[in-house]
Amino acid sequence: MSQDTKVHAEVREQFGKGFARRLRAAGKIPAVIYGHGTDPVHVALPGHQISLIIRRANALLELDIEGTEQLALVKDVQRDPVHQIIEHIDLLVIKKGEKVQVEVPIYTSGVSFSGTIVTVDVNTIRLEVAATSIPEHLEVSVEGLEEGTHITAGEVTLPKGATLLDDPETLLVAISVPAAEAAADTEAVAAEGEAAEAQAEEAAAE
Repeated sequence: MSQDTKVHAEVREQFGKGFARRLRAAGKIPAVIYGHGTDPVHVALPGHQISLIIRRANALLELDIEGTEQLALVKDVQRDPVHQIIEHIDLLVIKKGEKVQVEVPIYTSGVSFSGTIVTVDVNTIRLEVAATSIPEHLEVSVEGLEEGTHITAGEVTLPKGATLLDDPETLLVAISVPAAEAAADTEAVAAEGEAAEAQAEEAAAE
């Protein structure tokens, strides 16, 4: 665990929208911790620190709850639909060595063959992986790939010990030529064919 994921969590006894608003006004975020058959624990988290941490997908926190350390995975972030202010966070209790099922973002790197475009059909894939080894993202290289190339979930390099939960044949990335360019190429080929045919007819007439 890195130092920036160590978070001091204050146990809270008060609830309700009014109290939650006062918490947020004080720069804190209400959250609940649950899982492994434990009773839910309601806490307040430092707003600025948490806002930075949850920019990463599947963020894992090392909580200090009144002197007790607890690993927790960010499972759900509730935001105000208009202002996008974080209103509440759900945290899942994690035991060291435990594997969890998560969705990991797919990023592409590199540049495909000249004249082609890269289409990402699926932005995430589902993995079962050790909670302390969840990757921030998985990288798929498209460097030099030509039209018609497809990359499926089964072709992605996974972290050691991770298991793919999606269908290995799920299409993630496709390389193609833009429709306008493809149509232009077809027209150019047709024009060349017509020109060659006309030249042949002229030669025959002579």
